[in-house]
Amino acid sequence: MFYTDGKLQYPVRVETPNPLFARALQQAVGGVEGEIRVMLQYLFQGWGSRGPKKYRDMLINTGTEEIGHIEMLSTAIALNLEGAPLSLQEEMAQDGIAGAVLGGMNLRHILSTGLGATADDCNGVPFNASHVYASGNLAADMLANVTAEATGRALAVRLHGMTDDPGMKDMLSFLIARDTMHQQQWLAVIEELGGMEKVLPIPNSFPQEMEATRFSYAYFGHRTDQQIPAGRWTEGASLDGKGQFQPMLSEPLGGEPMLAPPRPDGGAQQEQLTGTPANDPTGSTPNVA
Repeated sequence: MFYTDGKLQYPVRVETPNPLFARALQQAVGGVEGEIRVMLQYLFQGWGSRGPKKYRDMLINTGTEEIGHIEMLSTAIALNLEGAPLSLQEEMAQDGIAGAVLGGMNLRHILSTGLGATADDCNGVPFNASHVYASGNLAADMLANVTAEATGRALAVRLHGMTDDPGMKDMLSFLIARDTMHQQQWLAVIEELGGMEKVLPIPNSFPQEMEATRFSYAYFGHRTDQQIPAGRWTEGASLDGKGQFQPMLSEPLGGEPMLAPPRPDGGAQQEQLTGTPANDPTGSTPNVA
């Protein structure tokens, strides 16, 4: 069950409304790096969490925080749209917002919401929940969460650089700080689980001797000149301490794939069924049994 007191998690103010910046903020709401993504990711990870209850509680608590971030950003979008034109005629008549529509304003902010936020990215693409990762493996989910917070922080930093509005910079500085904390939070869980050496490979519950161990720590080189760049990933101990990195030129280990002929009722061309091109002068019919 969720509750709200109707107040924002952090102050949101806009001194100079900017409809184009409102469009940019949509990426932080419904973009692949945005708050809808992490909100759903943490909540679904929490709701499906099995094991120590503290991890479930932490995930749901953080997902709830992200709801508050969406509320802040939606408010910021609405405030940046105040005074925006509702028609092209009005747009051309208002010097303060001149060029807003023709200059790149998100028309859905007029047509769909009446100057409010949408559950879309900055190009109007609706959020796709396939970007939500909740695997049921705690270590895998923590790594996915670190990545989500890293890309979210990069987005917020870029938005911070796009605006001169003091209120928007202040709000974004708060969101950037929370991204910093959440990165540390998810890494702290991995440390609590024993660190990378303990959690790797993920899932570590699968007996590693059942792998094709010859390839477990081999870096495949696929360049035609057979050059393999030297790096930490090609030599020395693996990061889980269970093997040694080694370079290995990639080579085909399997034969050419051979598929059965098409089924007669499968909608294929006659030439596919017989294996004989229509212009074959021999008229021979190979055995396709």
